[in-house]
Amino acid sequence: MATPPTATDIAIVSGFHALSDPLRIQILELLRTQELCVCDLCEATSTSQSKLSFHLKVLKEAELVRARQAGRWIYYSLDLPKFVVLEQYLAEFRRFSPIVPARPCED
Repeated sequence: MATPPTATDIAIVSGFHALSDPLRIQILELLRTQELCVCDLCEATSTSQSKLSFHLKVLKEAELVRARQAGRWIYYSLDLPKFVVLEQYLAEFRRFSPIVPARPCED
């Protein structure tokens, strides 16, 4: 019987899912240096607002991006703690995963 996924497992899965789309990567790259509103992101990515909103929703649900409302505008920025979780997950492979040769198969 498999063990149920932990909150960390779910966070890792949602984070990598959010990173699996080229447009979402482009959005994250744009947010690396500054907070941006949807209109700026639409212009920079040449994407419609409805399409961009879908991708921002995925990024927000994965907690890679946070939103801040100022008047009628919403500004987006990176939510860095989630990136630390993903980075630590990947670092575990580098540090604690020795490559052991396969056992010989028996006929």
